[in-house]
Amino acid sequence: MITRLADTAPVLVLAMIAGAGSFTHIRDTATEHGQAGWMAWAVAVCIDLTCVMAARERQRDRKNGRERRGWISWPTLVLVGGITLSLSANLAQADPSAWGWITAATPAGAFLTAVSMLERRSTERPAVPDELAVPDELDPVLQKPAVLDENGTENGQNDTSTAGALLDYARRIADEHHARHGRPITRDNLRARLGVSSQLASALLRTLRDTTTKGDPS
Repeated sequence: MITRLADTAPVLVLAMIAGAGSFTHIRDTATEHGQAGWMAWAVAVCIDLTCVMAARERQRDRKNGRERRGWISWPTLVLVGGITLSLSANLAQADPSAWGWITAATPAGAFLTAVSMLERRSTERPAVPDELAVPDELDPVLQKPAVLDENGTENGQNDTSTAGALLDYARRIADEHHARHGRPITRDNLRARLGVSSQLASALLRTLRDTTTKGDPS
């Protein structure tokens, strides 16, 4: 807990300080262009919060595995627009010199960098092994997938222990896939990983979904 706080606190502090600096420049620019009083504050809040909201929406899209339609997603377009407005307002308050522009743009740049760092950290997933170890009792099963039917029967004999081990192994593969990609495994992915028939992969996937829906702790 302390380590996580020490790791995150500097980024949060930077975001608040940089956001305050960028906010001030935006408010002053709005005031100079006719938005007096609370409206100037509202403009500044809208622009800064729009950037934060768009960054969070981008993170949510990646977490849910949402596919982009078109060359740019809507949250990304909103984020680019917010960045453009923020930088423009900061540069409008700068002295007309190279260093004036750089120093005026620093708060906005630091704020956006801090937001992107927080967004990046929030999308981290736990490390998972490249390959899961195959249980010893499943070695002959996965070497001979053709002898299994959709009920997990081997050579016409209903082997409960083998069927249970196969289901447990399929569950481990499904959990690994979800941890790595952020979405449930498909039948074809499961079939390719196990080397079994499509019918057996479908049966295993149905069983996994049923046990998850019923809240099976295993």
